Amino acid sequence: MNDTIKILLVDDHAIVRAGFRLLLSSVGSFVVVAEAERGEAACQLYLETQPDITVLDLSMPGIGGLETLRRICQRDSQAKVLVFSVHDESVYVNRAMAAGAKGYITKSSAPGILVEAIQTIAQGGTYIEQGLLKAPPPAPAQTSDYRAIIDTLSPREFDIFLLLAKGLTAHKIADELCLGYKTVANYGTQIKAKLSVATVAELAHIAMVLGVMKG
Repeated sequence: MNDTIKILLVDDHAIVRAGFRLLLSSVGSFVVVAEAERGEAACQLYLETQPDITVLDLSMPGIGGLETLRRICQRDSQAKVLVFSVHDESVYVNRAMAAGAKGYITKSSAPGILVEAIQTIAQGGTYIEQGLLKAPPPAPAQTSDYRAIIDTLSPREFDIFLLLAKGLTAHKIADELCLGYKTVANYGTQIKAKLSVATVAELAHIAMVLGVMKG
């Protein structure tokens, strides 16, 4: 019986991937079979290498982590994807799990958590880092309405919503996500229309109210 766990690492920072690889190589049964710095490459490498586990960051240029997750799970309903992200807000966890992830841990977690999560998911389980899904306080009606709308945003709309809320300009977002300026501007207009707001300040307020962005 072959107990080797083949892993695909997806993160846009080479130094982060190097750290992951070093940690994972210390576990005898783990083998990193491929690395990708963008979602587009990750989807192709997934098909080529058929990893047992994909360790995926959410914040990446190009199609982004959530869309990458969605595409991988769409192509392979048995895909086992562990999200490893800087974001610890429950909205990220919920969206990732809804898109097909089998686990979610943060980059601030202890190294042993990553190993434990991979082993658990490889054995057919799910793994969410303790404390990530705290029950939110009762929300006023308007907050519930905002949350319902945010849940309907596509992965790309969600990425742009957050970047606009953080104060990035459309030009800066276009550079970061490798999109055209007009494309980003159109997304911004659509997002504001869906949330019935007119300014970036209002988007930031909604993001903070929902706990998507820390104040």
